[in-house]
Amino acid sequence: MIGFHGCDQSTVDKVVSGEEHLKASKNDYDWLGHGIYFWENNEIRALEWAKELSQRKSSSIKDPAVIGAVIDLGHCFDLTDSAYLKELKSTYDLLVKVSELSGNPLPENEDVDINKSGDLLLRKLDCSVISMTHQLNKEAEQEPYDSVRGVFWEGNRLYPNAGFAEKNHIQICICNPNCIKGYFIPRILDENFVNP
Repeated sequence: MIGFHGCDQSTVDKVVSGEEHLKASKNDYDWLGHGIYFWENNEIRALEWAKELSQRKSSSIKDPAVIGAVIDLGHCFDLTDSAYLKELKSTYDLLVKVSELSGNPLPENEDVDINKSGDLLLRKLDCSVISMTHQLNKEAEQEPYDSVRGVFWEGNRLYPNAGFAEKNHIQICICNPNCIKGYFIPRILDENFVNP
């Protein structure tokens, strides 16, 4: 499959030249756990994200850009598949029990928007559940997950009562960097033709 990663132009240049590799994100709020994030088949959303991030004072993104990647998901924890959703729910139930026994509160997903948009962009709970899923899988000596894939409804509704939002997307988190088969610089489309 094709994925797009929003970042700084300097990162694109270094990765495409083979000087560097994309680095895994290891934040406690990462939606799909720790790994290298891509927008599935969505170059526009990757660039929008890079532009949004570049507006933050602490951002390392000064010149927003996008790098494309050819990806093999390998053994994927695919949250569009009911079997994996069931596994995720079981892990959550176990995490609740561990939290109760330890007396430590569960992490929470949080809305970072002061206007309370409902977009829970800080996914500390989700990150914890997915991280625990990886750990349980390892302890059971099962094949490790190479990637995690999930669908997200984000942003304002496209129209009243819509089930679609302006920033809906499928995101991929690559845990095993060998799933990334190659990088490329997306080309500018020829406006005389449709974009298939």
